[in-house]
Amino acid sequence: MDSWSVMEQAAELARRGAAFALATVVWRQAPSSSQLGSRAIITADGELRGWIGGACAEPAVIRAAQQVISSGEAKLLLLGTPEQFGTAAQLGSGAHGAVPDGMTMVPISCQSEGALEVYIEPVHPVPHLIVVGHSPMAQTLADLAGTLGWRTDVLDGAQFSTADADENAMVVVATQGHNDEGVLERAIAARPAYLGLVGSRKRGAAVLGYLADRGVPAEQLARVQVPAGLDLGSTTHPEIAVAILAELVQLRAAGALGNQAAQTTHTTAPQTTAPQTTVPQTTVRPAAIAIDPVCGMSVTAGPDAMPLDHDGATYYFCCARCRQVFEADPAAYAGKLVQ
Repeated sequence: MDSWSVMEQAAELARRGAAFALATVVWRQAPSSSQLGSRAIITADGELRGWIGGACAEPAVIRAAQQVISSGEAKLLLLGTPEQFGTAAQLGSGAHGAVPDGMTMVPISCQSEGALEVYIEPVHPVPHLIVVGHSPMAQTLADLAGTLGWRTDVLDGAQFSTADADENAMVVVATQGHNDEGVLERAIAARPAYLGLVGSRKRGAAVLGYLADRGVPAEQLARVQVPAGLDLGSTTHPEIAVAILAELVQLRAAGALGNQAAQTTHTTAPQTTAPQTTVPQTTVRPAAIAIDPVCGMSVTAGPDAMPLDHDGATYYFCCARCRQVFEADPAAYAGKLVQ
């Protein structure tokens, strides 16, 4: 895959709502196999698409990318020996202070003697807002969300189905008395990250009470925000749209939309002691990483890393040469197993 193909795939992943990291080579020292501007996508489960370097660089980049996806903070990865990076590397040597924030030094000792600087940035899904109902308020809300770069859909109540939303979507039901109950029941079944009903508390209690009588579980009803939006008192329709968007921005900033059980509710629905349900979050499972005890390079622990058992421990190596060095004098390197 060339760099442009990688960017096309990145755009498609973002449209599908997948979280991933984009890695770009910003500096190289020959004879590295990578090139300036080389790019790769790393998914949350450690799949690499594109080209960022050979066996020396790939495990370290994947591991760092998964950390970036989890933290949401970009980092600059320095892959090589301290001498290859001059002043920046000396900062990380321990004698002259710590590596600057956002920069990570990963010593590697490739036989090719190349080196890389790789910028890794997180790419999170564009927020998806679904407004169900047609009114000036609904359109204003969609327009405001659009200015934030959110993906927005405005659907008529009769058009909306459970398939239109998923666990990452934010759904605002603004049908204003036109089959609120049926639309809300379909929205609840989609289990979106946020679900709000535009209406008074009294109206909300009636709608939720009806759904409770129909057998909708109380813990699912408790997730419905009624009324949707920050409580600003008596407001105009445009101000209601602002209040709803402000609540969504607030919840996203607090990380509450990633875990539905953490969301607060101000509904007047009948209360229950039933436990809140939690929608599982995507779990990032980093690939098992080991340190070559001879050269200190990060390697993916597995059959391809030439494992060697010694005194009850398993050691992994970046190349056959390092394995041979270890076998010749195990005592000099045993005990340096790091995972």
